[in-house]
Amino acid sequence: MTALKAHEVERFLRRPDLEAGVLLVYGPDSGLVRETAQKLVRHYAGSGVDDMGLVTLDGSELDGDPGRLLVEAKTASLFGERRVVRVRGAGKSLAVPLSELIEDPAGAIVVLEAGNLLPRDALRAQVEAAKTGRALPCYADSDETILRLINESFSQAGIRAEPDVATTLRDTLGNDREITRRELEKLVLYAAQSKVLTRDDVLVLCADNAALVLDEVADAIGTGHAERLDAALSRALAAAVNPQQLLAAVTQHFAQLRRWRTIVDAGTAPRDVLEGARPKPHFSRKASLEQQVRLWSDASLSIAGERLHQAVGDTRKNYGRAETLTRRVFLALAQMAAQH
Repeated sequence: MTALKAHEVERFLRRPDLEAGVLLVYGPDSGLVRETAQKLVRHYAGSGVDDMGLVTLDGSELDGDPGRLLVEAKTASLFGERRVVRVRGAGKSLAVPLSELIEDPAGAIVVLEAGNLLPRDALRAQVEAAKTGRALPCYADSDETILRLINESFSQAGIRAEPDVATTLRDTLGNDREITRRELEKLVLYAAQSKVLTRDDVLVLCADNAALVLDEVADAIGTGHAERLDAALSRALAAAVNPQQLLAAVTQHFAQLRRWRTIVDAGTAPRDVLEGARPKPHFSRKASLEQQVRLWSDASLSIAGERLHQAVGDTRKNYGRAETLTRRVFLALAQMAAQH
């Protein structure tokens, strides 16, 4: 078998063991698929943009003429370079020419990019079963791989990041490799002169500021801090977040609190509930969220949900008073929390 495990892909990229044949890069993380394929192309064809031995095709081009893959792979390069053919969006129409290439690669390397293929998929099964084939899975980054990528990127650029930068960035980015790379490049460029990054830099440059202020509003309500609520609401409205967006975000927040409260009432500690939550709450909010889960009972959360639902309807009927009605219901909920 020549199917690599996800954790083996990085090692393979450092030292590919195939001189000629077919490399299938597939998985749900399209950004990582592209990045992995690009690394393979650089290894086999070099990094020159005018490399005469490299041919890049789109899978849709080959659907109507799959035999073209054979022609391109077996055409000798003008100056004797290794023939490298890269196919983006490879599909099952390539099964026939691939069977011939797998038997006789003719010294060429074919790099196929595909989506999330099941084990029984014909393309994946064909490559995995071949001695001259390698299948490289690309799955979404885990917390561990994201942190490693972040730290390696900063280290290579000679940038000193404060201790909480990596975890803040991890929780801000999510797990799409292409987005992660883009944001890391932006941060490296930003810190090119100072060679220092802080958590505030990350929040300013990478975070969704509208999402951050919505969290501030929800947490101020949930913990019963009226003054903090007023300030967060002012920031949200100044950032062009409208009352309907505010109500939707807070309604979702309280629905999540109620789901967590149900698990707590079944016997799980609030801290353990948050640790097991997916998506994982940002670490900076964990103390506040744990407090809210403890403060609000299922009954009070049910009342909060009803009030928010009523407010949504009222603001839609009275558009001109939407901001006032939103402030009123939020303040009432914050007072409920303060009384617990």
